[in-house]
Amino acid sequence: MAAQMTAPSLRPTTSPLPPPAAVQQLHHYAYRAKDAEETRHFYEDILGLPLYHIIQSDYVPSTGEYCPYTHFFFRLQDGSFIAFFDLGNDEAALPSPNTPLWVNHISFRVDTVADLEAMKARLEADGIEVLGVTDHHIFKSIYFFDPNGVRLELTAQLADEFQMLEESKTAHARLAEWTARKQQWRKDKAAGQAAEALKPQQNDRPEFGGKAAA
Repeated sequence: MAAQMTAPSLRPTTSPLPPPAAVQQLHHYAYRAKDAEETRHFYEDILGLPLYHIIQSDYVPSTGEYCPYTHFFFRLQDGSFIAFFDLGNDEAALPSPNTPLWVNHISFRVDTVADLEAMKARLEADGIEVLGVTDHHIFKSIYFFDPNGVRLELTAQLADEFQMLEESKTAHARLAEWTARKQQWRKDKAAGQAAEALKPQQNDRPEFGGKAAA
């Protein structure tokens, strides 16, 4: 008796995904600029970031749409960039209508608190309003806006690598607790039984709460 032939499986075979690529550093972060020269003066002459590269075109490579632009980059010490698009119409980006102005920002690191205070002096000498020096315990910061309405932070790290490693050991547990509470908050809100926004389970900065209540 002839051996029966087994029909090939019609189920698709799946190959394992490759591991995540090692993301080395930030390459660039891009914003809209109202005016390229005004932006260059701020980042190069005041903050000391050299203008390093320019790309100009009539069409957007990623989408193919017609939108003339000048795309220009300022280099940080680690080789990363902050970049801007001047779209040639003297219009600035509008702030997000549902997000406080202090939320969306980018922070640059300086080496010491003395460097932080020196940069504050440079900015204020050019008529730029600066908040801080603010003590965040693991780092100190100053805050200000660039000519395009982008909120910037300069940060001097205080905690060493060992302290940051210790901090990292509780990060997942704290976020998981927040997520569980937020899931319950969503259910309560759907039932009309929750506050407008969920508060965190602990307050790492009680000193500021006291000032606000005073």
